[in-house]
Amino acid sequence: MIASASYDVRRLARALETELRGSVGADAGSRALYATDASNYRVVPDLVVVPADQEDLATAVLLAAAAGAPVTLRGAGTSMAGNAIGGVVVDASRHVNRILAIDGEAGSAVVEPGVVLADLLAAASPLGLTFGPDPSSASRATLGGMIANNACGAHSVAWGTTADNVRSLDVMLADGTRCTVDSIGNREELAGRRGREGELHRRLQGFVDRHELVIRRRFGQFSRQISGYALHRLLRENRYDVAGLLCGSEGGFATTLQATVALTPLPAARVLCVLGFGDGVASAESVPVVLRHDPLTMESINSELIERLPADVHAAAIEAGLPGGRAWLLVEMGGADHASAVVAATEMFEELRGSGSPGTVSLVTDAAAQRVLWRCRTDAAGLATRRADGTEAWGGWEDAAVPPKRLSDYLRGLDELLCRHGLSGASYGHFGEGCMHMRIDFDLFSRAGIATYREFIEQATALVVALGGSVSGEHGDGRARSELLGRMYGADGLRLLSEMKDIWDPARVMNPGIIVDPPAFDAGIRHDGPAKDRSPLTLFAYADDNHNFAQAQRRCVGIGKCRQHSGGVMCPSYQVTREELHSTRGRAHLLWEMLQGDVITDGWRSAEVRDALDLCLSCKGCLSDCPVNVDMATYKAEFTQHHYARRPWARPLSHWSMGWLPLSSRFASRTPRLVNRLARLPLAKRLGGIAPEREIPAFAAQTFTSWFAGRSPAADGANGEVLLWPDTFTNHLAPDIGAAAVEVLEAAGYRVVLPEKPVCCGLTWISTGQLTRAKKVIARSLADLAPSLTAETPIIVLEPSCAAALRHDAPALLAHNPLARATADATHTFAEFLNRSGWRPPQLGGEALVQTHCHQHAVLGFDADRSLLAAASVKATVLDSGCCGLAGNFGFERGHYEVSNAAGERVLLPAVREAVPTTAIVADGFSCRAQITHGTSRQPVHLAQLLAGGLRPGR
Repeated sequence: MIASASYDVRRLARALETELRGSVGADAGSRALYATDASNYRVVPDLVVVPADQEDLATAVLLAAAAGAPVTLRGAGTSMAGNAIGGVVVDASRHVNRILAIDGEAGSAVVEPGVVLADLLAAASPLGLTFGPDPSSASRATLGGMIANNACGAHSVAWGTTADNVRSLDVMLADGTRCTVDSIGNREELAGRRGREGELHRRLQGFVDRHELVIRRRFGQFSRQISGYALHRLLRENRYDVAGLLCGSEGGFATTLQATVALTPLPAARVLCVLGFGDGVASAESVPVVLRHDPLTMESINSELIERLPADVHAAAIEAGLPGGRAWLLVEMGGADHASAVVAATEMFEELRGSGSPGTVSLVTDAAAQRVLWRCRTDAAGLATRRADGTEAWGGWEDAAVPPKRLSDYLRGLDELLCRHGLSGASYGHFGEGCMHMRIDFDLFSRAGIATYREFIEQATALVVALGGSVSGEHGDGRARSELLGRMYGADGLRLLSEMKDIWDPARVMNPGIIVDPPAFDAGIRHDGPAKDRSPLTLFAYADDNHNFAQAQRRCVGIGKCRQHSGGVMCPSYQVTREELHSTRGRAHLLWEMLQGDVITDGWRSAEVRDALDLCLSCKGCLSDCPVNVDMATYKAEFTQHHYARRPWARPLSHWSMGWLPLSSRFASRTPRLVNRLARLPLAKRLGGIAPEREIPAFAAQTFTSWFAGRSPAADGANGEVLLWPDTFTNHLAPDIGAAAVEVLEAAGYRVVLPEKPVCCGLTWISTGQLTRAKKVIARSLADLAPSLTAETPIIVLEPSCAAALRHDAPALLAHNPLARATADATHTFAEFLNRSGWRPPQLGGEALVQTHCHQHAVLGFDADRSLLAAASVKATVLDSGCCGLAGNFGFERGHYEVSNAAGERVLLPAVREAVPTTAIVADGFSCRAQITHGTSRQPVHLAQLLAGGLRPGR
């Protein structure tokens, strides 16, 4: 829904633009970008403010509050309850994100609210310290958001919630009052202070003295009672913990400008115990036994999640030690050393067996294996949103908690409720504290479905309240659960919450409608709108999304894994700019808003969507790294096709110069010297839309196909025939790679043949959104391959992006062409084929620094390359560098050089420069090699060249 402002938005926007150094967005694109978070809700903001620093943050809130505007503070925007949307959204994550101090001796850190938890953990780790609460969103969750929601995480069973680990908060009230609130407060001293600060403490103390009996009976009954305000923190036995009260207030009291947090010593050693059970109830019944052994974590997952993992991760989880069962507990035990941790685990196992537990057990001590198993849990929020059959599932009843001893009763009751309503859900969560997360296949697209949703939530609430539980056990109440607080706390409890809100925020401008005076929890659900009914004609098939582009756009549920800035491929442009617009999530949200049509109103012609997609590198990293497999490269190609349909003159020049490279290369090969000379002229770059900083790659004097036609086979092909795909890059720009591949394949005993006619995978036309042309090119090429496909001849593709196009894009573009599927099945990378052949490579020895092509990472995998390098006795270091930054046409295009180069400089280029001269630099992708050559003095090689060098005498 679109909120209607009761204040002068334009006047406030002008005031903010005048006073702030940061940005103020009143345009449709900015407002659409922040209309949702990771919940089911949508509220289009009036303005979006991105403050430049801490003082800017204070000024923005003060001006907005003074204007009577609702203020919503936002960190990573990963709220699953809808508590980070609406009004004036103030995003502190991009700039207000400094770690101001870390004191190892005191075990504390001073942070700004936009600090990402993973950054704090990385800074604390060398000191042997950590921040105890560690939600699975640690790679993007900000400390400000964790404070607002009192985030917990996997280790809270041992180290407590965020409220337990905050020492003090520097805050500003809506009226501009600034003060510091502590976890241990001197009531008398604080009440004696002058001005608004003293008045605040006097009112807080009067409040707790008047309502002490109700607070003691209703609030703070168990560790995961997160719903409402933590009024019990003000009790004398809790040492007047005002900082703890603010934790979980969901931004409704004050603005956190900076925080001092406690850091916890890391255990000297940890082992992972994996307990398998027949179902979730059986696993819950073991919780009291395990808790007696003081575990560091006790997290649950089930078979539905495991079965949705990518095939390679699923296989790796089993290999890592996942025992038999349908539900599992991941239990981490610590100790002073490895032996004592193992002893602790063994004692826990023995008591479980003695208690009659039917579980299976596995003790995992290898760190790599532990990481694989933890991925099953950390990706759960995304994995649970899609079933294997494509059915969609949603939050809503997302993280209720009960006292751990009542957990099995809760699960039984919940199973009965689900059955009663014909629903099913995938669950995971913090069983050690009685908190379970769920994604349920609610129908949120129809009035009848939403009525069922309301009925289920009301009945589930009654179940939880009867068991002494909390409707929120971690993520806060937000729009999803605030309406339910009356059922949990009663009318007198609600009056206490309202009175506390008025003490801090009498004008009720700080995140209004959250906890106090909430809207109905079934209002503002974003799926119940025009977008669900729009199914535009598309060129890609979207077979995994019911052949529906709108359903494909619903894949992104906002959990924001794409906002991480270290590790993985996704999302290179966000890793450079740190702007929401350039995250996979941001682009997905704008595409969905394009279909919704009330803020972004011009559909496929949208300039807002075009601009958001401009810095998408089409790296496909999200296809594999995103837990729900958002495929932004495909969506970008689809959008670009429609955006420029019947307007060829509007296309960027680079779409012609690089999109049509396969065709222009054929002409260039006739006079390569002349073409190379002309390409060096500045005019050529201008006409081609190419960045002036880039050198246009030189065309080879002789193409690979020409070289191949003039030679005689060096082997009789005793092991059979293979077809080597002469892609444009190999054929026209790097024929030496093709020659090296032929040499290796023949040494392996194969007869190498090439297609009789020129072929192309259509990659360059796909990446530039010229899909009608791509379909024609691919269809013609596949028709030429028909005899080889009939003969079941393996197709070996040297360029990873071309192999990925044949495996992934061609079947999606030519869904009704059986040759597309047959070609995908017949396509092998160079390493895949040789690995399966059983060929023993030459023993090269030495070291290699390896850059994995992003399309290979996303579509093909790299395990075969690792195995082949190991078989050649090469000590390979495979960089966790993400996309090289060049990404096909992207890095050559005018206007992209800065982002392209910054992506390369993040990890890849410095690593290459630091490598010793004897270390081989291996990169199979043409783009990767071009980026390395441009940014360093090293000359990278293809794996085929590395192996071929070992076949030659006197190497």
